Amino acid sequence: MSTQAMPCATLADLMKVEGKAELINGRIATFIPSGFLPSRVARQIVRSLEDYATSGGHGEPVADPTGYAFDPPLPSGRQSLCPDASFYTGALPTNPMGFIEGFPVFAVEVRSQSDYGPKADREYADKRADYFVAGTRVVWDVDPVAQTVTSYSATAPTITTTFRRGSTADAEPAVPGWRLSVDALFT
Repeated sequence: MSTQAMPCATLADLMKVEGKAELINGRIATFIPSGFLPSRVARQIVRSLEDYATSGGHGEPVADPTGYAFDPPLPSGRQSLCPDASFYTGALPTNPMGFIEGFPVFAVEVRSQSDYGPKADREYADKRADYFVAGTRVVWDVDPVAQTVTSYSATAPTITTTFRRGSTADAEPAVPGWRLSVDALFT
């Protein structure tokens, strides 16, 4: 009896996948499309980041499903990240049709209908850890059901700040001076 090793997927293979996907440990992980509310929340964040960049903020707002690629892979085996919204301050890709080679300074993950419970919480924590290893400074975990924004910082990844309705969220120090009303985000 012989066994054949399955070839590892590459970033080039990932570029051929339709929809949202990431490359982890040589395998392509695809994601269920987001529902209306999570997509709307992500769009609101990108729109606000666009306003920030247009008014003089240094960086590039990036919308889902743009991918960030890492070669070599991160220690976890992850070779790409695809946040729901993000802000990038590095050099733009030489091939604008390709992935961004690098990491966002600010990344947003908006929970979808299937992103609740202990398993999802572990997956979010693992992905957040990968963001920080890659160099991301702030990651938001946005919960459209609870209408909260939980902010994590690379400098203190176990200490969170939760922004609720009636407050103004920020992504300091990753996006200096940028603010977003939580009420506006969930209206």
